[in-house]
Amino acid sequence: MATPARFPDAYPPDGSGANLADILERVLDKGIVIAGDIRINLLDIELLTIKLRLIVASIDKAKEMGIDWWEDDPALSTGARRRELARENDELKERIAALEALESARTAEAAYERDSGGTREKRATSAKKQRRAVTDE
Repeated sequence: MATPARFPDAYPPDGSGANLADILERVLDKGIVIAGDIRINLLDIELLTIKLRLIVASIDKAKEMGIDWWEDDPALSTGARRRELARENDELKERIAALEALESARTAEAAYERDSGGTREKRATSAKKQRRAVTDE
C-alpha cells in the first residue's frame, strides 16, 4: 500500500513551475527593491519612525546601479582597511615629526639660555654697579 506524499514535489513533473534557484538568479540579475516605513504615533505625537530600504541584487548589478559602499567600509573591505591604516600611519608620522621638531627647538632654547645665562648675569651685575655709582655721586 502506497502512502501519500506529505510534501509537494520540489520539481513539478510538468515543468511549469520555477525552482528557487531560477527565482534567485532572476532576482539577483535584475535586482529588487523593498521599501517601507514604520511610524509609531501616540495621540498624534510621532514617537518613532523607522525607514527600511532593502535592495537585493548581485554585486555586478549593484555596481551598475552605483552602489558600492562596501568597498569603502574597513569592516567589509581589506583594501579600505589598508587605506585607513596607511592614513593613520601617515598622521602618526606627522605628529611624531612635529613633536621631534618641538623637542629640538626646546633643547636649542635651553642650550642658548645655558650659554647666555652667564652673560646676562654679568650684564645685570654691571647694571647694578652702574646704578650704585650714579646714586653714590
